[in-house]
Amino acid sequence: MSLSIRELNNRIAAGRIRIPAFQRGFVWDRERVAYFVDSLYKNYPFGSLLFWRTANQLKRERNLGPYELPEAESKIPIDYVLDGQQRLTTIFSVFQTELDRARTADWADVYFDFEATKDAQESQFVALAEEEVDRDRHFPLRTIFDPVGFRRATEGLGERQIEIIENLNSNFKEIQIPIQLFETEDRTNVAIVFERVNRLGLELDTLQLLTAWTWSEDFDLQTRFRDLRESLASYGFSDVGEDANLVLRCAAAVLKSDPSAESLIGLTGSDVRSRFPLVENGIRGAIDFLRTQLGVETLDNLPYPTLLVPLSVFFAEPDGKQVRYRDETYDVIHRWFWRSCFAGRYSGQTIRSARADIIAMHALKEGRPSDLGNFTSTVGPEFFTDSVFRINSAATKAFVLLLAQQKPKSFISGAYVEMGDVLQNYNRSEFHHLYPKKFLAESNTSDALVNCLANFCVLSRSENNQISGARPSAYRSLMPAEVSTILESAICPDSLFSDDFEKFIKERSWMLATEANRLMQSES
Repeated sequence: MSLSIRELNNRIAAGRIRIPAFQRGFVWDRERVAYFVDSLYKNYPFGSLLFWRTANQLKRERNLGPYELPEAESKIPIDYVLDGQQRLTTIFSVFQTELDRARTADWADVYFDFEATKDAQESQFVALAEEEVDRDRHFPLRTIFDPVGFRRATEGLGERQIEIIENLNSNFKEIQIPIQLFETEDRTNVAIVFERVNRLGLELDTLQLLTAWTWSEDFDLQTRFRDLRESLASYGFSDVGEDANLVLRCAAAVLKSDPSAESLIGLTGSDVRSRFPLVENGIRGAIDFLRTQLGVETLDNLPYPTLLVPLSVFFAEPDGKQVRYRDETYDVIHRWFWRSCFAGRYSGQTIRSARADIIAMHALKEGRPSDLGNFTSTVGPEFFTDSVFRINSAATKAFVLLLAQQKPKSFISGAYVEMGDVLQNYNRSEFHHLYPKKFLAESNTSDALVNCLANFCVLSRSENNQISGARPSAYRSLMPAEVSTILESAICPDSLFSDDFEKFIKERSWMLATEANRLMQSES
């Protein structure tokens, strides 16, 4: 279907076209607004608008740019904008004359510029504040559909200018805006459609989408998320609560055994409210397990944050009840964690992997046969030689957690490193080269190999400054007489001090791979 600009604006002014609360606000700047109007004028393709037609009005809605929309007439279907809000807001704001703008709105009217060069690329329209307008040069588009205003605006114009404006007037009145109409009362389908059309733009705010449903009558999901975030702060995991989509996946996994947040849409507010403690306890239990059993101090330490989703299912219990598991159960989860980290299980097809692991977690928790972690996974030395140390990469995070398991010791003092502090303040300054870059610069070693994982260890900035660019055999004198336990805690061979970088990298990468494979196969 298609509508003229006048028809479209009339429906908006009558409250029949509305903006759901889960849409983002109006973000276009003046220049983009003017260029879009120019595209309309020149009949350039600009895409269709996507409306969701429903008989039920949402409890929460958003204004249309600077305009507060009137209440819709009763017993008529409502069209909610799923895609094209920026274009629709521009069309309405530029041409309508019925509704008043909010006084605080930062909006500039659009004008045709008589002095603009007629050019296929450049815009002949400008968005101007009132004090910027030259009445002899700029014609207001807001008068196009206002006969009285149009007559006043054309008074005093020359014959050539009037001819241009008459053509412009006719052009805009003939324009048809293409519209795709999506009719359904199934909100799960609406969520899926909205997620897909927004995948190439800003991320879907599923939390706002869910809160916009009838849940808001008896359950404020966003308030519960804020409370959860505050409670997780004491664990050092407030960043989990700040990642709304991750918490939604955990909630969906616990309540629906499905990691897709859209699966929650079929639940009512009372359903979610009564069972939300399961979600909170599941997330807290998963975080406690990660901290105490695997040394994960913050969400930043996890190679793949989605690992939290299946774990939340395992630890989800009603208030006052704790999950108690045998050593054999711990071993299964332990192996699954390390295999998932080193095999990149959650690097692609995340939903599919999480869904399979959720099923396996349920079976494990219930004492049934479970295939959790039963996928082929081995790590070769090349994992540590081909992967460059980048603080936020999954490979680096897995490597850092691997080192943390060894309870590393200081290279200079020989005292245990406070890995809790290192991981909580997760940044590049606590990790440095074993073979300094300055020393290797003389050997023309490639940057990729100099910066590979196998050439890094936990080393504070102050210790690194003491070592500076010295070759390993030289900085050995700074270390305690007995270094075997220090090297062992760093999964590091004696060949470190041979000053033979190629030999060292070969031996250390093999040692790291051996330890990684042990973790993936161990009985704890």
